[in-house]
Amino acid sequence: MSSIRQNVQLGLADPEAPDAQRVLLFRLLVANAHEVRTRMDRLLAESGLTTQQAMLLQVLQGQEEPPTLTQFAALLGMSHQNLKQIAAVLVRKALVEIRPDPADARVRRLHLTARHRRLWKQRDPGDHAEVAGWSSALSDREVRAKPRYAALPTATPRTPAP
Repeated sequence: MSSIRQNVQLGLADPEAPDAQRVLLFRLLVANAHEVRTRMDRLLAESGLTTQQAMLLQVLQGQEEPPTLTQFAALLGMSHQNLKQIAAVLVRKALVEIRPDPADARVRRLHLTARHRRLWKQRDPGDHAEVAGWSSALSDREVRAKPRYAALPTATPRTPAP
């Protein structure tokens, strides 16, 4: 049994019980997320980015039109203030611009810059290869099955049987 699995099982009276397995799954997801974020932070350090900043940029890139700060904060599940802080850093790095909406100058929209596009064009092949290496122990079938866990935190809670 791996050390991480042993450690996350600590405190579970019966680790094989169904509810304990759910707690174990949650703990493993959190532990693995921390490990992956640490690895990605190291990989991105040469570009002066954090995993959180890169994630924000990638989600922004996937938007059909430049979102408002409020829309994007809601999409990411973060506070408007937190998004503004991260966006301000990305503006200083010339990866994002915050511009007034043409229809309402009070509204600010997030726009990606040409520097952003150049950065990821250069980084993507190596980053994608690195991430593929991290998951190389998984079969293609297992990889395709894993994204269903992404919905775990927002899943409808189970109602206990009466």
